Amino acid sequence: MMRATLRMAALAALTLLAGTAVAAPDKIGTVDTAFKLLGRDHDIIVEAYDDPAVAGVTCYVSRARTGGIKGSLGLAEDRSEASIACRQTGPVSFPAPLRKQEEVFSERLSILFKRLRVVRMVDPARNTLVYLTYSEKLVDGSPQNSVTAVPVDRAMPIPLK
Repeated sequence: MMRATLRMAALAALTLLAGTAVAAPDKIGTVDTAFKLLGRDHDIIVEAYDDPAVAGVTCYVSRARTGGIKGSLGLAEDRSEASIACRQTGPVSFPAPLRKQEEVFSERLSILFKRLRVVRMVDPARNTLVYLTYSEKLVDGSPQNSVTAVPVDRAMPIPLK
């Protein structure tokens, strides 16, 4: 019993340390969805993430946040639904070659085991950056996801590692 508890605590610590966000989001705004007498209301938050490896591309992610006392204290588990829209917001450039697929952002949705993830994939045949968002739990993830794409001018091929 003690071993199982220690193993679970170690796993929780590793989960918190692994997959930390590469870039901090900018909060764009929120919309209340349900009134809560104590603590903040349930809401939908929209955040902007600049792709740290691609200058000139920003991803906008909207997701539900649980309110109430647990949500205000960071103890609630947020819902798995999220939506993403990535756009060219300036001149696109690549300081270094990109991996064909890599996690770009990660954000905690519950105190220990659930994360919202954004993965960038490169479609070299179409010279396009594809961004996928989904949630992941330690034991089981959610099939709910959202995808968006940012085409890059063919005069600038996307460099791959």
